[in-house]
Formats: sequence, structure tokens, C-alpha cells
Amino acid sequence: MNDSRSTRPKIPASVWALGFVSLFTDIGSEMVHSLLPVLLAGTLGASALTIGLIEGAAESLVLITKVFSGYLSDAFGKRKPLVLLGYGLAAAVKPLFPLAGSVGTIVTARLLDRFGKGIRGAPRDALIADITPQEVRGAAFGLRQSMDSIGAVIGPLLAVGLMAVFLGNIDAVLWFAVVPGVIAVGLIVFVVREPAHVERRARLPISRAGLASLGKPFWMVVVVGGLLSLARFSEAFLILRGAQLGLSNTFVPLVLVIMSVVYTASAWPVGILSDRWSRRGLFAAGVFVLVLADGVFAVASGPLGVFVGAGLWGLHLGMTQGLLSTMVADTTPAAWRGTGFGVYSLVSGIALLVASVAAGALWDLQGAQTTFVVGGVFALLSVVALPLLGKAGHAVSVDS
Repeated sequence: MNDSRSTRPKIPASVWALGFVSLFTDIGSEMVHSLLPVLLAGTLGASALTIGLIEGAAESLVLITKVFSGYLSDAFGKRKPLVLLGYGLAAAVKPLFPLAGSVGTIVTARLLDRFGKGIRGAPRDALIADITPQEVRGAAFGLRQSMDSIGAVIGPLLAVGLMAVFLGNIDAVLWFAVVPGVIAVGLIVFVVREPAHVERRARLPISRAGLASLGKPFWMVVVVGGLLSLARFSEAFLILRGAQLGLSNTFVPLVLVIMSVVYTASAWPVGILSDRWSRRGLFAAGVFVLVLADGVFAVASGPLGVFVGAGLWGLHLGMTQGLLSTMVADTTPAAWRGTGFGVYSLVSGIALLVASVAAGALWDLQGAQTTFVVGGVFALLSVVALPLLGKAGHAVSVDS
């Protein structure tokens, strides 16, 4: 037993490189994301529904775009060029945020930024699955998620510090979000490598019959992930809840900092455990944590309650997001892996759009408490659907 553990393969260097790419990109993106709701609601006068529409459309664009980028990476047999294009676009549009003088410009910049994320997402995840030994696949996806969330910790912290230095001048702070993206692009160009010999020439027909060939286990993962996305509206509403309960513009980014610290601390350990234990059991525990987070946000009466809720939200992310990626990789044929990640993301994207728009409407009509209570109800629905996962919810045996 001990020998089996000691001989487990190591996580490849390119997975670590992609982790650092995610880290630097998220520093810039979360600096923007942590201040954007305040900029929209305060300076530009947008309503909660408008913010929900913007965030839902932006995040859905990410996930819908992944279908096409994932399919292209399968068809052309190369994933790195699309990864580079996606991260490069996100870096290139960062200057639009401090230059924006209207909601329309912010929407354009946000959509272009998320379009870049959509281009890179499925090829990157498929590349991780391509280059990682099956025995440490959960750990590899958990590592990337953790490093991504380290950036999500540093970004809002930088935003808090720079907001204090520049006396609340949001535009001045947003210029600093440009630099990390440039570093990320350099890492992709000079460090990330694709497998030397991988056949990826089989093209999956984009038809009912073609998509059906992805297999029932894959589609069961898609169903469960889609249900969870209905409960996971944009984190912009966590920031709005903090502002509503007394956090100033300078300190409201701490909501994302706390969420991301817990996400960082939990994603990699959970990924490692998922290579040995039941993925389904760990996932179920993570969903129950989301229900608890919704409850805390609903009853919170001040900043302390918001911070506790943000920590629980981060724990649920660490316990579910890497596992879903791992289960997609486990259940998708290698030749169609990019398409599989893309299709999974499309379904999740539609669900996230519905969730974010509904959250904004509920917030405006019924208040914040109702928004979080309804989110908890949808989270419970994803638990009810867990038996659909079958073998996809179990760790892959290293002996098989």
C-alpha cells in the first residue's frame, strides 16, 4: 500500500506552468472583478438586475465559447495556440476598464475579457488531462484550481491596498491589472509544452448522434454540474451583500479575498483525496457547504456574517469545481476531450446565465435574503441528482 503511494507519478511541469498562468491572470481579473460591481452600482448607477445581466452574460459567454474552442483543439490536434490566444485577449482588453466612462464600455470590456477566458478554458483543461497520468488527475486539476484561487486572493488584496493608496480612485487602481496578464502570456509562450505524440484527429460530429457518442456517464456529469450552476450565481452578489451590510468601497474586495483563501486551501487537498476516495461523496459534502453558505448570507446582519458566508462559499468551490473537471476528464474519450469540456461548459453556462439574471431580479423584487434562500434550494436539487453519476463519482483505481 505504501509502495503504491510512493510510486505515484508526479504532476507534470506544464501543469504547474498552467497553474502559474492561471495565478497571474486571476490577479488581474480579480482586481477588476472585485471593484466592478461597486463601479457599476455607484459611479455608473446600474441596478442589481443590470449587474446580474452583465455578469450572467459575461460568464455564460465564457462557457458557451468553450464548446467551439474545445472542438477546434480536438479537430486541429493542437491546444496550446488556443490557450495562448485566450489568455492574450484577456490581457489585451484590461486597459479598457480604467478608460471606460459608461456602462456600455464596461459591458464591452467585460465580454471581451470573458470571451478570452472562453477561448482558453476547454483546451487548457483538455491539455491538463492529456499530459497528466490518470493516477494523479484529481490532484492536477485541484492544483490548477488552487493556484487560480491564489491569484483570486492576491488580486482583491492588491485592490484593497491600492484603493487605500489612491484614496478610492478606482480608475487608477484598474491600470495595475494590466501587468499580471503580460506575465501569464510569457509563461505560455516559453514554458508550457504539449505532448510530443498525441493523436487528436477524430472529429466528433456536432449532431444529436455525435454528441450521444460522448456516452451516458459524461452526460450524467453534465446534468449534475448544470444543476449546481443554477445555484451558483455570480460572486458579484456576494460583493453587493457586503456593501449592503456596511463594507466600504475600500474594504468590500475582502469578500472575494476570504472566499479565495478558503478555495485555495481546499481545492488541491480535495483533488488529492478524490484520487483515493469517492468523488461523489466529496462532491455531496461540497454542495451541502454551499447550502450552509446561502443560509449564512441570508441571515447575516453585518460584515462578520458576510465574511463567514464568503469563507463557506470558497470551501464549496474547492470541494466541487476541481471534482467536476476531473469527472469530465474521466468520462470523456481522449480524442474528444476538448469537445467534452466545451459541451459541459455550455450547459453550465446556460444555467449560470439563468441563475445570475434570476438572482438580480429576486434581489430587486424580494431582497437579498430571498436570493440566497432560492440558491440553497437549487443546490439541494444537485444533491438529489448525485446517484446519476454512478461510477463517474468514484476515484479511478491505479491498478486498473
